[in-house]
Amino acid sequence: MFREVVRKKQSLSREECIRILKTEKRGVLSVNGDDGYPYGLPINHYYSEADGKLYFHSGKTGHKTDALLRDSRVSFCVYDSGYRKEGEWALNIKGVIVFGRVEILDDHNKAIRICRELSYSFTDDREYIENEISRFGAGVLVFALTPEHMTGKQVREA
Repeated sequence: MFREVVRKKQSLSREECIRILKTEKRGVLSVNGDDGYPYGLPINHYYSEADGKLYFHSGKTGHKTDALLRDSRVSFCVYDSGYRKEGEWALNIKGVIVFGRVEILDDHNKAIRICRELSYSFTDDREYIENEISRFGAGVLVFALTPEHMTGKQVREA
């Protein structure tokens, strides 16, 4: 059902894919949007080593939430900032694409814990994080993406 990387020499190992998912802060979540149009949006995420899932926070309403409630199938693309070899203009980028299904976390305490973990990837300001959670925690949804297929590869712009 899922395609493999065509250029095998450019493939990344599963370990390298997970490293990218853990270290990069943002990616593009693609959902089945309105009227059959794909809807891709930049979003931050948290990768949990404990269960191998990706987590996203969201409001309870909006295009993304409506699409996810209608169809749980998604893809999520993350890529690093890349590098240039000396004397070359081409950018070398490592990217990962995860295919899977999302579900809403029913456990609100776990959802808040995930929001904390996600927040700590951006700041260690505990007071700020707790203030945000106290203000917005009641209205947050957290989606868990269970990977069904993951590929990664190194790409050279040229």
